[in-house]
Amino acid sequence: MTAITPRCTVARYLALRLAELGITHLFGVPGNHLGPFLTTLRAEGDIEWVGTPTEGGAGQAADAYARIHGIGAAAVTYSVGAFNLLGACGGAYVEQIPLVAINASPPYEQWQNYRALGMLTSHMSPRAESNLDVYRQVTVDAQVISNPGLAGGQIDAALTACLSERRPVYLEVMEDLWDEPCPEPGEPIIRRERPFSARNQPMLDHAVNAILTLVEEHPGPDGRPRPIVWAGEEIDRFRLGGQLTDLVEATGVPFCTTVGAKAVVEEDLPRFHGVYNGRASHPDVHRIFKDWATCRIGLGAWATSKNVGGEQYVGGDWVMAANGGVSVGTSYFPDVQLEQLLPALQDALVNRYGSGGLDADYYAEAHAHHGAPDGLPAGLELHRASLRISGSSSRPAERLTYDGLFDRINHFLGQETRQNWTVVSDAAFSLIGSMNLSLPAGGFLSQISWLSIGWSVGAATGAALAPERGHARPMVFVGDGAFQETCQEISTHTRLGLRSVVFVMDNGHFYGIEQMLVHPSYYAEQGSAAPDRADFYNVLHPWHYDRLADVFTGKETPATGISIAHTSELDDLLTRLTDPTDPVNAGPLLVRVRLHRHDYPRAMAYKVPKPSGAA
Repeated sequence: MTAITPRCTVARYLALRLAELGITHLFGVPGNHLGPFLTTLRAEGDIEWVGTPTEGGAGQAADAYARIHGIGAAAVTYSVGAFNLLGACGGAYVEQIPLVAINASPPYEQWQNYRALGMLTSHMSPRAESNLDVYRQVTVDAQVISNPGLAGGQIDAALTACLSERRPVYLEVMEDLWDEPCPEPGEPIIRRERPFSARNQPMLDHAVNAILTLVEEHPGPDGRPRPIVWAGEEIDRFRLGGQLTDLVEATGVPFCTTVGAKAVVEEDLPRFHGVYNGRASHPDVHRIFKDWATCRIGLGAWATSKNVGGEQYVGGDWVMAANGGVSVGTSYFPDVQLEQLLPALQDALVNRYGSGGLDADYYAEAHAHHGAPDGLPAGLELHRASLRISGSSSRPAERLTYDGLFDRINHFLGQETRQNWTVVSDAAFSLIGSMNLSLPAGGFLSQISWLSIGWSVGAATGAALAPERGHARPMVFVGDGAFQETCQEISTHTRLGLRSVVFVMDNGHFYGIEQMLVHPSYYAEQGSAAPDRADFYNVLHPWHYDRLADVFTGKETPATGISIAHTSELDDLLTRLTDPTDPVNAGPLLVRVRLHRHDYPRAMAYKVPKPSGAA
């Protein structure tokens, strides 16, 4: 029989378990129901409380922290706080992020009063399971802890599910239980993977053989196989970057990544051919991936609308290995895990084609085959060089554009700065514009499927505090409409002294991506004299975003705001970022980037109808 000692309480039990999982920071907004737990958390000393202005911001920070560290946590108070956290938890569920949502609820005594007398107190609902019911939709385990004797088992079950399923879990704890005694923690919490048994081996073998057959049935004009790998989000979620690198190096097969898996491995690997994002891809990458390669092998890639931008389906010459199964053309092989598939596929390809037998530079091959056409890179290195060189110089009077900014930033990150950076990109034009930055492994975060606008601002907090990336400064790209949703989280950056650089893409107080989605013809009207026919509901109230730095600045916590509109001003700013003594590097830097309302990233050009008379 397990002894209950005065030394362990429900609050201490949960604090110990979170620390055991390596969590160093807990994000959230306090409330009286949460107070006893936070007091215990500080007494234990292993986990730092990070109070944020909003519950949504806490969830975004915990989400980004978990993407880097492997698990994160946020804590809020009942109903009013929990429902504000729900959106971030929903995003973590969709994007397979292990996040612990802790919801402190009214005391057990008050619930008894409600049942007997119908008396409600603060934050309570006549539906006693309202919080639990909604969180059941966005978690893999949801528990209400109302009995201290059962608390340990419920906490352990939820945390085990969080690790094993790589998705959020929910713990609702009644206020008067935090200080109640419970058994000490027992065996460590561990991930429990789905077992690979003798029953699974034949299905794995069939899947690998089907992939080999697909490769053989789609040769290039010279008769050689010409596959390309499309590495995706589950490579990151399952921490399989090493296995992906092994497969590529052993076989020589060229590969691209999805936007959501950008920088999951080093982007200077010899066979990395770029980020493929459907019709929104860089034209060179799209040409290689869709027209030159003869079959595509998706490994952990999700076929989301963002990943296959502008395209509605994958074809019969595709492999898609994700979500616990493998589709090869029109055949499907269930219960094949990615962790077993990668090494098995590597061995099969090496056995069939020899070590490095699929090694190729598809840029060079395509260039030679088509008779060296103008404008196409003659090799992979020339394609990479074109991305780096395009932003190396600027004309002082030139007005900034989306593409001009990201080209210039790419050169800065690759050639000018010695600091480490984590690029955190928001949804919409910011994400599309940043996808071709050349970055080291782990240097990019985005929310590719849920696409909650403003996510990046809160996420930068978690990215900066995750132990694995604590040495790197966050560089955020966020639209002006998105920033208006979550600008309060700059307060957290300032309070913690994070040296973040937040580029607010101000395209004339305007929801640019929404206009692109509903009426892309708007963007066919180019130039400063073009009439403004934006839909009224996409127009934002104008803000002086840079001036918010003064709002958040404290006596010991500086923040700086700058407004730029021309390339020379961007050049000056980037020069200042390389000088550690410059005041802009003392705390968060808020950069308002003033763009023309008709401007948009070139990657979105496929959506814009050509003006009448254009070829």
